[in-house]
Amino acid sequence: MNYQSKVGGDPASPEKPGLGGAIDRLFEVTRSGSTIRTEIIAALTTFLAASYVIVVNPAILQNAGIPFSGGVTATVLVSFIGSCAMGLYARSPILVAPGMGINALFAYTMVMGAKVPLEIALGCVFWAGVLFTVLAMLNLRTAVIEAIPKDLRYGIACGIGLFIALIGLENAKFIVASPDTIVALTQFTPVTLTFITGFIITAALVVRRIPGAMMAGMIITTVLAIPIGRLWGDGSAFAGGTPDVYTRVNWSGLFAAPDFSFVGRIDLLGALQVAYAPFIFVFLFTNFVEALSTFLGLAEAANLKDESGMPRNIKESMHVDAVAALISAPLGTSPATVYLESGAGIAQGGRTGLVAFIAGLLFLPFLFLSPLLSLVPAIATAPVLILTGLFMSEPMGQINWADMEDAIPAFLAIVLIPLTFSITLGLSLAIIAFVLMKLALGKVSEIKPVMWFVAVLAAMLVMQVQ
Repeated sequence: MNYQSKVGGDPASPEKPGLGGAIDRLFEVTRSGSTIRTEIIAALTTFLAASYVIVVNPAILQNAGIPFSGGVTATVLVSFIGSCAMGLYARSPILVAPGMGINALFAYTMVMGAKVPLEIALGCVFWAGVLFTVLAMLNLRTAVIEAIPKDLRYGIACGIGLFIALIGLENAKFIVASPDTIVALTQFTPVTLTFITGFIITAALVVRRIPGAMMAGMIITTVLAIPIGRLWGDGSAFAGGTPDVYTRVNWSGLFAAPDFSFVGRIDLLGALQVAYAPFIFVFLFTNFVEALSTFLGLAEAANLKDESGMPRNIKESMHVDAVAALISAPLGTSPATVYLESGAGIAQGGRTGLVAFIAGLLFLPFLFLSPLLSLVPAIATAPVLILTGLFMSEPMGQINWADMEDAIPAFLAIVLIPLTFSITLGLSLAIIAFVLMKLALGKVSEIKPVMWFVAVLAAMLVMQVQ
């Protein structure tokens, strides 16, 4: 599909003097085949697609005992620092923010389930970040990427694409849980029809290659959602435990002061007890695999690769990702990681670090303006996530399906990432399948040493979550 190469407005023009020229040279915008306007639109699209984290992450952390306002402050700061660093240092268009999924692991499994004291839990996050940073500086993830066969890389990209699409469909409540068929199509309501209308409009804008199509689709769908609960329909299914909220687009205020009360509330020595080592390992491996998968998936889908076929600026990107995870706990949140929603901006034409830098800057005002994010409902971002899933599924056609020994692990990555609702588990099982397949065929020499190491860690993780 390579949609990013077909949109973005005017063709790349020669470098210009002034501020625009300086930005162009700093981020190599023209050299990357993009324009500053395209990068700005892509940044806005990425931010809008991922901005839910400013509200959702604190809501999850609140269950662990972190004040909601403190969680907002931590989320904004980590996202701002990590994304700006990704843009300036790694020159990558990939957003960084506190990871979804791993925050639930932190709050529900560790603090609420295992009764680990909150400050010690944050200490575990910190030490996992330290180990993560060491691994990044040793370029271990680069070695892992080089050891993963090409077909499995394609499978990872497609699996992540399907996962993103599934998240979009679930966020819109278009696909719902069913005791009979596991998942099922929802009943059509005014809310569902609003989502469908928004999806059709967004898809039409994308097909017509309108600059800013996805961002425009989100805005149009938000406007279409205003009458829900006011003139027709009932949006209480989206209210998150507050069934009396029937409207979908809600004004909840303009200003909210930042809360730094939880910054530095961390027990570093207590987290070093042997009893907490499994939690440190789970945080480390989960963050490692999710970031690795996202880098691989986005690079394969968008062709953001260097001359050797590796994800572009992967070494620098890994350094930023590791440092962002390291600073998360002292600021009062679960680990940061690279975001799948970056694919929305890349699909919109984003190619350079200017996307991540601008998206990072867009987080900063929400230290004070976080209530504004309630204006964008889930049914407005869902079409973008679904179309991003389509964009990321393009490498499926490049898998050599005739070679079953490589096609089987790739297929498992495609289906298990969305069906387990976990990039980490899906990829772990695919890697284990790859190693076992080679063993069964007597082709041990085709398994690189680092893959043995990763497969063992993957097996440990799978057993840990059982």
